[in-house]
This record gives sequence, C-alpha cells and structure tokens, in this order.
Amino acid sequence: MFSITVRDHIMIAHSFRGDVFGPAQRLHGATFLVDATFRRAELDDDNIVVDIGLATRELGEVCGALSYRNLDDEPDFEGINTSTEFLAKVIADRLAERVASGALGEGARGLSGIAVTLHESHVAWASYERGL
Repeated sequence: MFSITVRDHIMIAHSFRGDVFGPAQRLHGATFLVDATFRRAELDDDNIVVDIGLATRELGEVCGALSYRNLDDEPDFEGINTSTEFLAKVIADRLAERVASGALGEGARGLSGIAVTLHESHVAWASYERGL
C-alpha cells in the first residue's frame, strides 16, 4: 500500500456535555495538528498516490472551514460533542467528498482510503480511517 500525508492545523473553541469530560465541559480552546493520509494499492499513471499540491490545498480548505470558530455555535455540530475522534471523522468525510467531486484530480479517483489524525498534544492524538 502506498501513501502520502499532508499536514495542516485547526484552532477551535468548544465545550462538552457529560461528566466524563470533567473541566472540558466548560468552553475551552484547542489547537490540533491535522495529518491527512491518502492511500492506494498501486500508483497512478504518473507514479504518484495523489497530487500533493491538490491534497494540501483541499486539506487547507477543509481546515479553514473549521478554524477560528466556536463549534458549539455551528449548526452542523448542534447537540454533538465535537471530540477529537469525531472531528477526525468530519475532516476525513469532507476530504472524501472532495475526492468524489474531482477536486483532487482525476487520478485521485483511484484512492482506496483516507486516514485523518488529529494531534491534541505531543502525547495524545486520535485517528479515523475510511475507505473510498
């Protein structure tokens, strides 16, 4: 399996509901380092997984739509605990939509999967992986 990974970040505010979250139930900020990994079994006709420039651009647009927002106020996340795991899935799904629309080029249609990892800190991160 071949893969490439591109990186960006998001800066968000949010709060959680539920005793399991302790003090994080209060509004707080978070900065996540975001890694998006694109996978395929065989390289395309140009011997690449996907165009790194397009992958970087599309990840930047997905991250930009989340950054500098209080996710508690976003209609898409109403009533949802926007955990690190949940946000990894949101970003992976939004990238998958962009692959399907052709935004990452025709060669990206041969991708077999996307994995997104959100790093909360140097000691904690969460990932979500999906097929295409």
